[in-house]
Amino acid sequence: MSALYRQRLPQLDGELFITDGGIETTLIFHHGLELPAFAAFHLLRDEEGTEELRRYYAPYATLAREHGVGLVLESPTWRANPDWAREIGYSLDELDAANRKAIALMEQIRKEYASTQPIVISGCVGPQGDGYSPATKLTSDEAQRYHSPQIATFADTAADLVTAITMTYPEEAIGVTRAAVERGVPVVISFTVETDGRLPSGQALGDAIQQVDEDTSAAPSYYMINCAHPTHFEDVLEPRKPWVDRIGGLRANASTKSHSELDEATELDEGDPVDLAERHAALRSRLPRVNVLGGCCGTDHRHVTSICAAWIAEAPASA
Repeated sequence: MSALYRQRLPQLDGELFITDGGIETTLIFHHGLELPAFAAFHLLRDEEGTEELRRYYAPYATLAREHGVGLVLESPTWRANPDWAREIGYSLDELDAANRKAIALMEQIRKEYASTQPIVISGCVGPQGDGYSPATKLTSDEAQRYHSPQIATFADTAADLVTAITMTYPEEAIGVTRAAVERGVPVVISFTVETDGRLPSGQALGDAIQQVDEDTSAAPSYYMINCAHPTHFEDVLEPRKPWVDRIGGLRANASTKSHSELDEATELDEGDPVDLAERHAALRSRLPRVNVLGGCCGTDHRHVTSICAAWIAEAPASA
């Protein structure tokens, strides 16, 4: 099946969309599964694992249908790039097949939960290195070459867009963007930040967004922030700055802990879903473009349900 929305992403029209929460932490801590190298796509190797993924996405698809909002189905392919796949024993051909299986699963879920609201399929692209700390950095050209095979695979499937999740420095985001543009696929860039609101590279969030836009002629459809608690970035959202208006989605962590603290944690910090939702609602007037809401580490459908309800409740009376 060909992509339904590649020529015009429906979330660009401003209606509310939700996406999923912290897939890896949910599968590990709530489903009791082992994910080598944090690779959720590894579950696609057999029917049992595929069913676990199907069960993971079901509450979000149900939530979207019940609330009459759109849904972005983010494929479980954050680790499905050559370096991480090689670590757990995948050949390049096997990796290509896994990426295709992931999108095929998203297609099946879209068909099963079809409603009057659009369900958009996103091919998830993760960082070449650690999503918390860029020990090594690719140049923009290197990143384009590195991520092109996965993006080419997505371009040959029903994926409506690609989303680069947990980008830690702009050069890799630029490379992903160029690879997507080359293949004619819309792209979304999601940066992560530390507790001071800066990228793990030390760069200011606004500067990183501006750098990507300048180097790609503003090619990303929008930007997101993920893998950070709202308390980590709320103070850097400068009012009336053009880069703030480029942020179209949030996928926050449940925990207020830093990346290094989360990396060392042996138990899941689920935070407070109600407080997390209230903090999202408080950001609504400062992030006028945001209309895609989900979660990241420690969050599950309970958090996204609370966030969705709080966001709707905070909507202006004229909306």
